[in-house]
Amino acid sequence: MNRSLIDTDILSYFFKGIPSVGSGFQKYLKEYNQIEISIISVYEIRSGLFAKGALKQLAEFERFLLGCNVIPLSDQSVQISAEIYGKLKKEGQRLDDIDLLVAGIALENGFSLVTNNLKHFSRIPGLSVENWNS
Repeated sequence: MNRSLIDTDILSYFFKGIPSVGSGFQKYLKEYNQIEISIISVYEIRSGLFAKGALKQLAEFERFLLGCNVIPLSDQSVQISAEIYGKLKKEGQRLDDIDLLVAGIALENGFSLVTNNLKHFSRIPGLSVENWNS
């Protein structure tokens, strides 16, 4: 199992109790002792929970974060994301900015990306992707 950055959709499935995702988390934690998530995913989860007024789930998420390695957005990851954007745009393909930033963070740090959105992320050269929701 490779060191991996966990994407927002997989985090959501984990909190919904999807068994295959929970199993993926257990295997990963057994090997690496800590989950890696991007600051972008932290933003996405928090903003979604605030929008729903889900304060109980927000508190649960904040407790979960205490055991995570939150990977920041750096100048280098922004550079990588911008290069990916330029390449995809030249090819007539689009990817939203949030996904580009997550990919840039994963690539900068040498992580695979665990996501349910294989269709979008598999277009990014050099990015290894896997799905624990299967």
